[in-house]
Amino acid sequence: MDISVTTETFGVDNQDWLASAEGTDRCRTITIDLTTFTAGTHYPNGYLPSGFALKKLGSGKYGLWTNGDESAAVIAGHLFTAVKIKTGATKVAAALLWHGAVKTAKLPHSVNAAGQATAKAISYF
Repeated sequence: MDISVTTETFGVDNQDWLASAEGTDRCRTITIDLTTFTAGTHYPNGYLPSGFALKKLGSGKYGLWTNGDESAAVIAGHLFTAVKIKTGATKVAAALLWHGAVKTAKLPHSVNAAGQATAKAISYF
């Protein structure tokens, strides 16, 4: 058994994209399929930042929603908190904000009006 002290440093997550606290107490635990993200683009520092729009995949996991997906996939919600990505990981547990309000200009990636219309319980400002 290893009982040594370990120190881990976390960056600060910017949740300016949240427009209100509505729904933050009802986040769902989900599994994210990291193959839908690009390491150097979406998490260059080893952390997937909060705010990414997510869609539910056929596998039951969640993946990155992108503009153009609106005809085939709805926005299930947004990644609520930053997630540390270990080297070589293909999936990670996360929290999904599925009900609430967000500021589109503050999201870490673009979500067009057509995509916003697919989200059932998210309001966009």
